[in-house]
Amino acid sequence: MNLPRNVQWFEALLYMSLTLDAVSVAFQDRTPKGDMTAQMISTATVMAGGLILLLVYFVYLAAQRRKNWPRWVLATALVLSVLSLLQAIGENGLQFDSGIEVISCALTAAGLYFSFTGDAQGWFNA
Repeated sequence: MNLPRNVQWFEALLYMSLTLDAVSVAFQDRTPKGDMTAQMISTATVMAGGLILLLVYFVYLAAQRRKNWPRWVLATALVLSVLSLLQAIGENGLQFDSGIEVISCALTAAGLYFSFTGDAQGWFNA
């Protein structure tokens, strides 16, 4: 069965968003400071990479395997990301890395919009 157009958009936009997230993690400052040791930074980086891979799997489950629950997990992750982003912008102002996160959140929101509208509505199994 062919993928509906809105599901294709959902998949493409979410993968673009996750690619931006991976690039953002790759270029983070990993300089140990007083409150962050090198081991803590390494652990946070590995956890971020693992989370990105898990979200890639959720996009695959939703788009290719027609599962409905991963869309809701991705929507919840978006809400948490936006809240975290707003807190970071409130504390540090708009910086380059937070600008990348704004773009990533916008891509995710657009992708999720496509997953709930148009020809995607009948695609996902409960």
